Amino acid sequence: MDDRTTTLPITPPPAQLFINRELSWLDFNDRVLQMARDPSTPLLERVRYLAIFASNLDEFFMKRIGGLQRQRASRLNELSQDGMTADEQLAAIQERVRDLLSQHMQIWVDLQSLLEQNSIIIQNYDSISPAERAICDEFFAKNVFPILTPLAVDSAHPFPFISNLSRSLGVLLEHPVRGESHFVRIKMPENLPRFVPLQTKWQFVPLEQVIGGNLSLLFPGMKVIEWQLFRATRNADIELDEEDADDLLEMVEQELRRRRLSHVVRLELPEAMSENMRQFIVEGMEVDQRDVWVVKGPIDMDDLFAIANVDLPNLKFKPWAPLTPPRLIDEDTDMFSVIRQGDLLVHHPYESFAESVERFIESAVEDPKVLAIKMTLYRTSADSPFVTALIRAAEMGKQVAVLVEIKARFDEQRNVELAQKLEKAGVHVVYGLIGLKTHTKLSMVVRDEPDGLRAYVHIGTGNYNSKTALLYTDIGLFTCNPLITSDVIELFHYLTGRSLKRDYRKLLVAPVNMRDRFLLKIRREIEHAKEGKPSRIIAKMNQLQDGRVIKALYDASNAGVRVDLIIRGFCSLRPGVEGMSQNIRVVSILGRFLEHSRIFWFHNDGEEEIFIGSADWMYRNLDYRVEAITPIEDAANRTALKEMLETMLADPTAWTLQADGKWKREQSPETSTAPATQEFLMNRALREAKKVSR
Repeated sequence: MDDRTTTLPITPPPAQLFINRELSWLDFNDRVLQMARDPSTPLLERVRYLAIFASNLDEFFMKRIGGLQRQRASRLNELSQDGMTADEQLAAIQERVRDLLSQHMQIWVDLQSLLEQNSIIIQNYDSISPAERAICDEFFAKNVFPILTPLAVDSAHPFPFISNLSRSLGVLLEHPVRGESHFVRIKMPENLPRFVPLQTKWQFVPLEQVIGGNLSLLFPGMKVIEWQLFRATRNADIELDEEDADDLLEMVEQELRRRRLSHVVRLELPEAMSENMRQFIVEGMEVDQRDVWVVKGPIDMDDLFAIANVDLPNLKFKPWAPLTPPRLIDEDTDMFSVIRQGDLLVHHPYESFAESVERFIESAVEDPKVLAIKMTLYRTSADSPFVTALIRAAEMGKQVAVLVEIKARFDEQRNVELAQKLEKAGVHVVYGLIGLKTHTKLSMVVRDEPDGLRAYVHIGTGNYNSKTALLYTDIGLFTCNPLITSDVIELFHYLTGRSLKRDYRKLLVAPVNMRDRFLLKIRREIEHAKEGKPSRIIAKMNQLQDGRVIKALYDASNAGVRVDLIIRGFCSLRPGVEGMSQNIRVVSILGRFLEHSRIFWFHNDGEEEIFIGSADWMYRNLDYRVEAITPIEDAANRTALKEMLETMLADPTAWTLQADGKWKREQSPETSTAPATQEFLMNRALREAKKVSR
């Protein structure tokens, strides 16, 4: 008998393999907060980062907390990727958020002092001069008093419904004779500015204080005991039964109604609120005590966007105007002829979205040789030029087909209205797909040319949104390469018809072949490393969470493959662990623009491959969304993208993820001698523009 033991590979426990997604997201919002703390950031931009932090946190509670609470209530024993129960995650989130909110408020206190030094002053109603109070009172009488609707709560009037993210004033009144106490709720008007301007240009009083100072006009004869501002956040993570839905549009409209009435996941109450009022509101709204958040400063800090937008350019980033891509500098040049000369790669907002993507669609509308235009719309601006252009094209007799994703969270209502508007104009509209969100960013133009029909396509990493294109960094490819355009044609057939095509020649398409194709490319790098050949992977995306991809990257690290990851948001991969991920580095770039592009580079034994597209390495993108990733086949374009990635990896002001899950910044912009990534890319764009103009 052979009593020798066989040593089996030991699989680390989940907590060592993965970083918790929710806590990693909070770490991302912490990095946003640090941008507000950074003294090298212009003052009003620091205020803007505080507002972004607050807005991000609102969305986190709406999207993530509700799902965890539902899991806890259902008593499911489902564990997170890193092995935590719902209760454990909610407890860890509470602790982390309380720490972040404490930092957030302290930074705001510090910034208020700096704002005052620059004559931007937010004052309390009780502390202003009689003349200034008269201004507030006049504003109240003319603009506020007529539209307020006080709602009393008593045996005949139940506690009023508090809508999601709306601000409310709770008021305690006392009858002067009978001594009875009454509670009244006043919904803060959402169509008025949060900060009421005073005599001097940059002096303000919060609207709730203006209302609070004039309550005697709303309740004449009653004694005002107390008034306080409060706010509720409701769950937006509602499960949809798409498979049994007879009508996708009707299902989404039902979801919007359900979301409005969904349970409260956060009730924000001020620290100064009396226990009597606090108990009345908590019981009236039937809120779990665990979801009550006592706030030590202002409630609803995303309204600081109004302060950040004050017109003082010296306290903001130097304005940036996107530049026209060099090959499109001549306005009279036919865009389709430019694309025929070679693939065109554009990088927003360094290069103009209006002078490239918008121009592509506008050119298609006006060109009599264009027969058809097809497009996917996930998120677009309310006044989107694309909608107007597509309607005009349909009215001109062109065939226009648009997939409008009506399940794009928080944009559902807008997209429903947009889709109906397009449909009424004669555009062929598809309302997304059952069970999948269509997240891919595609547009295609079919043109009648002397040698037959030719398709031109734009494949991007970002939405067809002219406003966010000024704020988000994204990559777009224009090409008429028939191998790519034929794949796009087939993909549109999949989106609008019932195609089951799986053998795309060039595109990586989710949920069809994308994960498998990426895993094959990672395994190829592993084989090259084992053979002693050079091997490397660079990937840039918003989030990284897919377990199969992460484990493949761990295998690559153990095989000796150098892996560099540029992740803006949360990252579940744990880098730098000896014997697991020692060859993996993760960095995060934050700046004046939101890093949004997805780029994937593989060494491939010197035959470099590089891809761009709409998908992150997350199971939702790879399994539950329609996504498209395209290869970049032009050598100059590949070089430009590789240089961009190397610039980011060399950025001394980037954050680096440590093996313990904490993020570390080597240098702040204040002390760094090298420019940060976005500053470098702006300067490079200006240099390239000067070369063209000579």
